[in-house]
Amino acid sequence: MGLRDKRQIEKNKTFFQSVGHAISGICRLVLEERNFRFDLIIATFVLIMGVIFQISLNDWLWLFAAFFAVIGSEVLNSIVENVVDLIVGRQYNELAKRAKDIGAGGVLLSALFAVIVGCLIFIPKIIELIK
Repeated sequence: MGLRDKRQIEKNKTFFQSVGHAISGICRLVLEERNFRFDLIIATFVLIMGVIFQISLNDWLWLFAAFFAVIGSEVLNSIVENVVDLIVGRQYNELAKRAKDIGAGGVLLSALFAVIVGCLIFIPKIIELIK
């Protein structure tokens, strides 16, 4: 008999093992998901704008809610896409397309929420700066 497969199939034994897998997942998102990287770039830009405009604590809370809504929906969409691809492989399937489109729609809705939050926070600050 050959060597046994060392890949983990049981539950994590320790908290740190769970954290390690979570960090691995985040790294995979950053390396493999273009839209996730784009979301991080936009979030970084908005954070810099928040510092420049010295926004209030309440505004920061709304911005972080928007960031995590977008990033969270992007993560869920990536999960949907990977599971669908695992099931249907490289063949076209109408239900698979529907599932992927709905996942992408969820990301779009959360991004719209983030744009609205950003506009409500930054447009008055920009107008005040112009005056």
